[in-house]
Amino acid sequence: MKLLHLDSSILGDNSASRALSAAIVARWQRETPGLEVLHRDLAGEHVLPHLDGASLAKADPTEAARSTRALEDFLATDVIVIGAPMYNFGIPSQLKAWIDRVMVAGKTFRYTAEGPQGLAGNKKVIVAATYGGQHPLESGRNFVEPYLRQVFGFIGIADVEFVEAAGLNVSPEQRSLALEVAEQRIEAISLPLAA
Repeated sequence: MKLLHLDSSILGDNSASRALSAAIVARWQRETPGLEVLHRDLAGEHVLPHLDGASLAKADPTEAARSTRALEDFLATDVIVIGAPMYNFGIPSQLKAWIDRVMVAGKTFRYTAEGPQGLAGNKKVIVAATYGGQHPLESGRNFVEPYLRQVFGFIGIADVEFVEAAGLNVSPEQRSLALEVAEQRIEAISLPLAA
């Protein structure tokens, strides 16, 4: 079984989403013998530039190779763990640049007479979503979860779980409580049997 671990926070060691995504991966490693883990730091050594015309045209061989590698990493994996902090109500642009590399017609989805069809099913996605304030879905201010559910659903992935930590910047007490609740949620995630 292969797990792709993506981090997108720009906060390095001070990032709650990085800490939670690492805790999710650590649980999978503890409970899944032979698990292969590939870590990609989208805000560090594995930055992908924003998608542009030259990227689409594969005009730059280095950029084309990075895009191909991102897609191949994704296609070869069974489980994707994503650290996704909320920036200005949505996901970090670093994570969006990765999504632009894996949403590829003919590879992860296709258009048919009946509408779009996802080609990347049979994967599990777990998102460690962190929010500085309180942004429940019903508030209309949270575009992280709806967007990521739409993206992964479009390419055929229905098994998407969220581990949230909200109100991290409200107070030190709220931060501790939110992280404790998230860690309990991590322990409750169901893991499939190893393939």
